[in-house]
Amino acid sequence: MSTPQAVSLRLASASPRRRDLLASIGVGVEVFPTAVDETPHAGESPAAYVARLARDKAQAGAAGTALPTLGSDTAVVLGQRILGKPRDREEAVAMLSALSGTTHDVMTGVAVTGPHGMLSTHVVTRVTLREIQPAEIDAYWRSGEPVDKAGAYAIQGLAAIFVERIEGSHSAVVGLPLFETAKLLTRQGVSLWGERPAVP
Repeated sequence: MSTPQAVSLRLASASPRRRDLLASIGVGVEVFPTAVDETPHAGESPAAYVARLARDKAQAGAAGTALPTLGSDTAVVLGQRILGKPRDREEAVAMLSALSGTTHDVMTGVAVTGPHGMLSTHVVTRVTLREIQPAEIDAYWRSGEPVDKAGAYAIQGLAAIFVERIEGSHSAVVGLPLFETAKLLTRQGVSLWGERPAVP
């Protein structure tokens, strides 16, 4: 039986995907969801939007704890249009129909509070989806997977069969760019990989 990872970070998110990604690099977290206003500001670029929300979430989550705190936000962007989580079937169908056969950006902002103040970055990944037939979109919606996903799809789930090509960070599309996140965590004194036995 595996030993539970010691908590070394507060995660200002309820996302099980972000928690699992952090666990995969040996970082135990205290889950502390935050509520911030996710309305884009007038004239705000998608990159600035995800970076701001990541910082806002980290700042809100850091209240009352000495632990470093991580906030993150992911947006699917088609042109300059931010595609959030679909409110209903109609919106999910519209999003997936718009993304079908296109290359779009997935932008993920990450921010970590700690001894060095607020450190942040954002990552852009290019994702190309093949043409998706209306019957496939309907079947995918009925699977339940698109409901709480930005852009109405999950690259790590059933929608993987729609993904023709990806340029950049796969984990960023899932919810957290591990390469960039690890650098921020290390700078804030968060150890990675947990306790590992020495290799003989």
